[in-house]
Amino acid sequence: MSKFLKSTALLTALALVSGPAFAEKIGLGRPALPEEVAAWNGEVHPDGTGLPAGSGDAIVGEEIFADKCAACHGDFAEGIDNWPKLAGGADTLDHDDPLKTVGSYWPYLSTAFDYIKRSMPYGNAGTLTDDETYAIVAYILFSNDLIEDDFVLSKESFFDVEMPNVDGFIVDDRAETEYAAWSGEPCMENCKGEPVKVTMRAMVLDVTPQEEAAVEPAAQEPAVVVAEAPKGEAPAAAEPEVVAAAFDAELAAKGEKVFRKCKSCHQVGEGAKNKVGPILNGIVDQAAGAVESFKYSKPMKKAAEGGLVWSEAELASFLANPKKYMKGTKMSFAGLKKEDDQLAVVEYLKSVSD
Repeated sequence: MSKFLKSTALLTALALVSGPAFAEKIGLGRPALPEEVAAWNGEVHPDGTGLPAGSGDAIVGEEIFADKCAACHGDFAEGIDNWPKLAGGADTLDHDDPLKTVGSYWPYLSTAFDYIKRSMPYGNAGTLTDDETYAIVAYILFSNDLIEDDFVLSKESFFDVEMPNVDGFIVDDRAETEYAAWSGEPCMENCKGEPVKVTMRAMVLDVTPQEEAAVEPAAQEPAVVVAEAPKGEAPAAAEPEVVAAAFDAELAAKGEKVFRKCKSCHQVGEGAKNKVGPILNGIVDQAAGAVESFKYSKPMKKAAEGGLVWSEAELASFLANPKKYMKGTKMSFAGLKKEDDQLAVVEYLKSVSD
């Protein structure tokens, strides 16, 4: 490298390290103006500081999400391959393998807004407008059943959203409360008076050494004795047959609203056509896999051959968690976690049974 290039590189490095004061001294550049700093400073804090003006709802956000986010995160924020899941995981944080998503784990909605605005979409970061960011965040919230699809998310309504895990974190005050106890001269011998014992085990990884101890046999479960009715007495009366309730128009109207989550893959009504999923006209009490010209997955074909009929109960179970209900299904939808939503969609589908 020539002396000129070396000198130029050195001056550039010094200017970057020393900041505005050095720049003024050698005549390089000028201090950034407040408005120039503000243009780059887009951080949003948990208390709402930094939130921009703008708004968006899940209805608009669904289209933006499908265009800019679904390639990695799935149409329903369920994640594709190893890309992160953004929805689901409710009540799993105490499980051995919890699903941590925006809905189940993140304590502050501001974190989602800040990250999406700065870093998304992948490969084209920082191109989203404030309105688009609000709409995408609203769609993620809707996918986690935290808001209705027509809820307008804005700077004013931001804290109307209650994040389920907001109380799941504590302030890290170890610098004030603990560091002094172990940051001095280290003890190198006879440091612990009591014997060292295993107090917790890595259950999921199964790497904690097992203690050599006799394993007590499991207690034998008591036998279950079924008593027969004495001779001469009539057997217990059979339970009365449950009669299906009449069509509930109000519940169906709610189901039509919830069904918007399904419309990207399924069509209903007059002129409906097969899309990613089959049309759902007449699905209630219909045999599974019965829509003509639709290519079903092998598990669905097998279920159909086994005589599966989409009764109201079966449909509700399927809608709750499709992948758990039918392993190998092509349906990537994470499911409707609320029982009320499941029943509402089934009731709505009854209204398009013709």
